[in-house]
Amino acid sequence: MNTVEKIELMEEDVPPRMAEEQRIQDDVPWGVRIAAAWSWRVIVILAFIGVLIWLLSHISLLLIPLLVAALLATLLRPLHNLFVKFKFPRILAAITTLIVLIGFVAGLLYLVGQQLVQGFAEMANQVTEGLFELVTLAEETAAGFGIEISSDQINQGLEEGLTYLQDNSETILGGAMAIGSTAGNVVIGGILALFTLIFFLADGRKIWDFLVFFAPGKHRPAIHGAGRRGWTALGSYMRVQVFVAGVDAVGIGVGAALLGVPLALPVAVLVFLGSFIPIVGAVVTGAVAVILALVANGLGNALLMVGVVLLVQQIESNILQPIVMGKAVRLHPLAVILAVTAGTTLLGIVGALFAVPVLAFVNRAAQYLVKEEWRSDPEAKAMERLEKEEAIKRAAVKEVQEAEEQASLANITRRLKETIPGLDPDRPFGRRGESGVGNRTRMAASERGTQTRPETRAEAREARQDLRSETDDVQHPSTAEGEHLRPEDEGKRE
Repeated sequence: MNTVEKIELMEEDVPPRMAEEQRIQDDVPWGVRIAAAWSWRVIVILAFIGVLIWLLSHISLLLIPLLVAALLATLLRPLHNLFVKFKFPRILAAITTLIVLIGFVAGLLYLVGQQLVQGFAEMANQVTEGLFELVTLAEETAAGFGIEISSDQINQGLEEGLTYLQDNSETILGGAMAIGSTAGNVVIGGILALFTLIFFLADGRKIWDFLVFFAPGKHRPAIHGAGRRGWTALGSYMRVQVFVAGVDAVGIGVGAALLGVPLALPVAVLVFLGSFIPIVGAVVTGAVAVILALVANGLGNALLMVGVVLLVQQIESNILQPIVMGKAVRLHPLAVILAVTAGTTLLGIVGALFAVPVLAFVNRAAQYLVKEEWRSDPEAKAMERLEKEEAIKRAAVKEVQEAEEQASLANITRRLKETIPGLDPDRPFGRRGESGVGNRTRMAASERGTQTRPETRAEAREARQDLRSETDDVQHPSTAEGEHLRPEDEGKRE
């Protein structure tokens, strides 16, 4: 039989359904099959992420304060450790750190508030003059393009705007109420974040160890090490971001003060807060300074302010980000931009604020796991050794418990066999050849148990005498068995 005939016989033996599936596999190219396998897995992952984001959006009042507390804990950890070195209890050190933070923020808000009140009072006339200059500039620009804009048209536009506000007052009021509700949620979230921050500072390591306990034992060292590395990277990112935000705030604030832009200090504080959203925040908040310069000091001053903002951004992008931020976190600028865009699209300002810190944490933890750094990590090795010792102890305890259970079961079985005759195969009912007084006594007792109970005392007495005589016969065999008694023994017996 040649090879072709063998193949034909094999095809005849294959069921029709399997043959059809095999033909489909042969017809579909290998690349298409790989793409299909990847596609459904990617779809499942994206669906899981979408459902997770949808669920998290419903607990934002709980999730956002926890994230804020985590970021503040990484930022304030050095100050907390300093208080601990001064022999403060950990909980007292956490409370003291929180008091320092609240005092710093309150003092900053007080200074900003004073500057706002004084600045608006001083720039009222400047704003009025600036608005008139803007109107004049708009008229001149329109005239250059052949469009005439008169003051009557401007007044008419203002009146239409006032009329629109009056007609939509209910909608505006509803929006104001929504803002009030949001403000209430912000206050509640702030209180929860401060309360959580205390325990993150005091018992952060214990909380993390408790969470790692739910992981499988053999994977705990790797997960524990990845979490520690990610947390370290997050702390480095926050400290570097504070430094970068400070540079942006000082640069734009000093530039605004030198150019005579009003509200220079509030603008600097606003730039500092906005710089926690990388790349985008400083630009947006710097635009506020440009608008103030345009309104208060005119177009030339505003152009100079634009130059200051662009200079500060170039220093941040070309010097601070590669040198300082790159060594601390090692995130590519494109990854930062994409993360901020994705966070803003999904969760708004909150997403823009937390996108890069979460990316820094995930990036460092993933590197730790992929490179298997836990194999050379001393703390991970110690944890792995501890896990093995605990496993050996648990196995030993389990063996002891099993041995005790087996011994207890054997003891119960032995007692049952001793209590109930017939359960022991070595002592069945009615075994012959037993010797001794005890066996004969038990046999006699069992025989008497089967007989009718004596009705009179005389019959009972005769039964006891018979039993006693049998016992004497066993203890003192007769001479018929070949033994001779001495006279004195015979006399004693009589």
